[in-house]
Amino acid sequence: MKLLLSAYACQPNKGSEPGVGWNLACELARSHDVWVITRNENRMAIEQELARAPIPALHVVYYDLPYLVRWWNKDLRGVHIHYHLWQLGIYRLARDLHRTVGFDVAQHLTYVRHSSPSLISLLPIPFVWGPVGGADSTPRSFRKTFSLHGRVHEWLRAAFRALGERDPLVHLTARRSALAQATTPATADRLRQLGADAVQVCSEVAFSDRQLAELAEPQPVRHPLTFISIGRLLCWKGFHLGLQAFALAGLDWAEYWIIGDGPERRRLNSLARSLGVDSRVRFLGALPRQEALLHLKQSSALVHPSLHDSGGWVCLEAMAAGKPVICLDLAGPATQITPEAGFRIPAHTPEQAVRDLAGAMTMLASDEQLRIRKGAAAQQHVRRHYRCETRAQALSNLYADLVRRAGTRNAPPHGVPLARQVGLEPGGQQP
Repeated sequence: MKLLLSAYACQPNKGSEPGVGWNLACELARSHDVWVITRNENRMAIEQELARAPIPALHVVYYDLPYLVRWWNKDLRGVHIHYHLWQLGIYRLARDLHRTVGFDVAQHLTYVRHSSPSLISLLPIPFVWGPVGGADSTPRSFRKTFSLHGRVHEWLRAAFRALGERDPLVHLTARRSALAQATTPATADRLRQLGADAVQVCSEVAFSDRQLAELAEPQPVRHPLTFISIGRLLCWKGFHLGLQAFALAGLDWAEYWIIGDGPERRRLNSLARSLGVDSRVRFLGALPRQEALLHLKQSSALVHPSLHDSGGWVCLEAMAAGKPVICLDLAGPATQITPEAGFRIPAHTPEQAVRDLAGAMTMLASDEQLRIRKGAAAQQHVRRHYRCETRAQALSNLYADLVRRAGTRNAPPHGVPLARQVGLEPGGQQP
């Protein structure tokens, strides 16, 4: 089949959103003719990777907004406005591509966000929206633990999400979806309210076999017992809960590594000092991806007390590396972590969550065999359920069913190579 994918974030050898776009596009191109619309910002990394390992059936088309509106993408505050405008802007390109190529199915891959529209849903072919997320919120009782900056951030997030959910184009995207995939049950409920008829809960994370092999490579342990947390230092990431639990556990021989940077760094440093654990907590700052993964492999367990992560990519990276995971029983991580692979801690109140996080840390610290068993189960779970090949096969079956139900296929013009029809050079690059 001929597939059209919208992937605002799409880069090789990345995690999180860029990895979602790239990994699935590459895997689908093993069985289908895949066209990806992405930003020009991703061009250099994509061209370098395709020069190293060509994928003949993967065709990449780059789209940028006019120069006068690109300045919205200068920082994290403006990127969501830029993303919204970009989604509107690609419609004409997608329409023209479809007229030339004749796609069978279109799918929106990234961003994984339910409160922004995807106008490729307007094409006269079956459309898959997602997986998308973003409907989960910090439990009300935990907001009192936030700084003023964190509380304002949460209020603004909720306000912009509510505004997006009132966008008629978002409702239109939901109604036009042959299938809407949600990363969490909360987002699935919201998609139904927006008008989606068919909704499926499905993680956006999928690893290539090469990534799984790299994550599984053992590394010598640098400290007898090390807990690690990775992510931007934001209130809703819950690192303050992890620090309080580490202090409560009283593990004098253990270390706690925190990788990432953000507005909560100073507050977290102060908290570690006030708790008396600053000598055993290492704030490593923002590290390059490979260096962060090296520290992950050298740790004993991941602590991920996030309060509303849609995906929790780092949880699955830790599991693929054979590390048990301690998370809160909320949002994305709650759908990923099995009891055999780690601990899902109920999140009723901050005090209860800290006690139970500390208890899980103590159990792992005192029982090496438990760490080994849970780590092995975690690795097996990821290999069974989060491989790109498995995800791509499920999508292929879905596409075939959607096309069969639609009753017609959109045949391309005959006699002209696909790349030449839309002005692309061999290898999928735009001239």
